[in-house]
Amino acid sequence: MAFETREQVLEKVMSMEKPKCPHCNLEMNMWEVPPITFSDGLGWGVPYLFLCFNDDCSMYVEGWKNLEENFGQNASYRCINYPGTDQFECMPVFSPVGATGQVIDEQVVLEQELLKENIKKGFSVLASCYVEKDGVAVLNLLLDPVQPSRVRLKAAEMIGDIGTLDAIDPIRNHKFGSEPIQEMADKAVKKIHERHFTRDCPFCAEIIKNQAKLCKHCGKEVAGK
Repeated sequence: MAFETREQVLEKVMSMEKPKCPHCNLEMNMWEVPPITFSDGLGWGVPYLFLCFNDDCSMYVEGWKNLEENFGQNASYRCINYPGTDQFECMPVFSPVGATGQVIDEQVVLEQELLKENIKKGFSVLASCYVEKDGVAVLNLLLDPVQPSRVRLKAAEMIGDIGTLDAIDPIRNHKFGSEPIQEMADKAVKKIHERHFTRDCPFCAEIIKNQAKLCKHCGKEVAGK
């Protein structure tokens, strides 16, 4: 028996037409169930529901009075619907903002999905670059602020393995705005130097050979420095 992942269920629910609340006839919101349960404690049964968050809904408006008079509770009800069914029930809330934290913003979900796709695409490009030893393409991904941070972090790690000396200055002069990426980029520069038996001149910061006694760029003596 195949079980759907939470992501698969989310995709299916997002593709459904949102139901209308039977009490106010307004479109209901998509809602992610919290980790805690209520009622009989058996759980919600599904990871996502539809909820009516209309404060003028008759169920919500009348619920405050009903629960106060009959149970002495300062609370009300929100109408809920189980996706893909005609099953409507009620859920207690204890303030006007109760349960609003789990409302799913579809734009945010779409942005998250786009981010996942871009990360997948970026890692695929990096894998090809590594096989082809294309350090230029890897450097471009590292320096591109539009790329996801995970892709740039991996590019920073990879450029240390396949990058040439020409990659050092662009990396060294770039402000990454991310401490993890900056640290990985600094490590990459050191690794490139190690692979090419080079170092930075302590006076002019230009690249010189490890064994150089005089810097070919500024003419300063660098032996033992």
